Amino acid sequence: MATNKSWGGRFTQDVNALAQTFSTSIETDKHIALDDVEGSLAHAAMLAEVGLVSAEHGQKLKAGLEAVRAELLAGTFPWDPSLEDVHMNVERRLAHFAGEDAAGRLHTARSRNDQVALDARLYLRRRLSEVRGHLVALELALVAQAELHVETLMPGYTHLQRAQPVRLAHHLLAYREMMKRDRGRIDDLLRRALVSPLGSGALAGTPHPIQRERVAALLGLSGITANSLDAVSDRDAMLEAMSAASISMMHLSRFSEELVLWSTLEFGFIEIGDAFTTGSSMMPQKKNPDMAELVRGKCGRVVGDLVALFVTMKGLPLSYNRDMQEDKPALTDALDTWASSVAITAAMIPAIRFKSENMRRALSDGFVTATELADFLVTKGVPFRDAHHVVGRVVGDCVASGRRLEDLSLEEYQAHHAAFTEETFSWIDPERAVERRQVPGGPARAFVLEAIRTAKEELSLEG
Repeated sequence: MATNKSWGGRFTQDVNALAQTFSTSIETDKHIALDDVEGSLAHAAMLAEVGLVSAEHGQKLKAGLEAVRAELLAGTFPWDPSLEDVHMNVERRLAHFAGEDAAGRLHTARSRNDQVALDARLYLRRRLSEVRGHLVALELALVAQAELHVETLMPGYTHLQRAQPVRLAHHLLAYREMMKRDRGRIDDLLRRALVSPLGSGALAGTPHPIQRERVAALLGLSGITANSLDAVSDRDAMLEAMSAASISMMHLSRFSEELVLWSTLEFGFIEIGDAFTTGSSMMPQKKNPDMAELVRGKCGRVVGDLVALFVTMKGLPLSYNRDMQEDKPALTDALDTWASSVAITAAMIPAIRFKSENMRRALSDGFVTATELADFLVTKGVPFRDAHHVVGRVVGDCVASGRRLEDLSLEEYQAHHAAFTEETFSWIDPERAVERRQVPGGPARAFVLEAIRTAKEELSLEG
């Protein structure tokens, strides 16, 4: 019988060819190869410091791992599918540079279980930093457009029905708030994730005199995990990252949906630049908002990745189980999709032309200042519920006669309630209606300008 050399003397047969193909994880492992080397460099340094490997072997391991890293960065690393995963590939290549004797000592006091748990945390730190940068760029793009459109009025919507007038800047800043929370979720989850599980071994730690805290310090992590069983079987950081990705993609999907709607002839609120649209293979007149549609569609993909890992984890007993190999395909796909979606949206926003005149024109239909009439009556001492009922009758009469609120005479208003005066007409002016809402977080000009100033100040600290 041929010996399965990867797993040592216990085995007398090679792995079945189908089993080897079925179980390999190299394609997804490639995403964490650099993180695997980074963790190994810290582990090797600690082993040398505590005397578990000699200073000479420590130097060979360091030099060999740096050579492996250089190959990975250059794209020349020779992956071997027969070695199953990233850890065995790195160790085998390390033997080429450092020698079999030195390379064989690297795995002292370490299991692939705590090794991959560490790699995943380092991968999250690296990739989430990238996504965070894209989110900052997206926020800056939104704020820049908001600054250009402080004076642009548009209908605000509820139930996709015209509701009340707002500033376009206020509308755009609403999405900036969402992206700001998305960044906050990244910061929150990393505070929990960035601790070192290394030293937990396969599940029960190691008898060797290692310094777990030293490895954490070398890697810039805040501490170490508290329980070895949990450390090797915990995938919460991945789930949190994918949850954050799903929420953020939902925000991007909502924004994309509005871009799609607003670019239609029916709305006519925006035109997206040619660089971010496509045509039709059959209809020459078409200009399709494909990038926005793709971002909207990719939201479902990321949510699906999250659900896939939840379902994988839900029935697993302690501690490590091979099912967990399915974590990285979902994680890497979710983070890749999230990063590219944020990046394309950030790039697209400056290419959007907002049709201010069409937005303003849309305020003339739909009775968007009807609430102002009710609030006016309240200032005259009418209970709001009574005022609401009165204005409802006013709107009903307008609908029946095909007129707008500004088309009614004072006498017609007073026929509905004696509290209406000449002042009524100033209350149904959209500009005044927006300015009347002098509350923090509202659409009045001063508060929108303050929100822009605050956002720019906050984002300048991210640079």
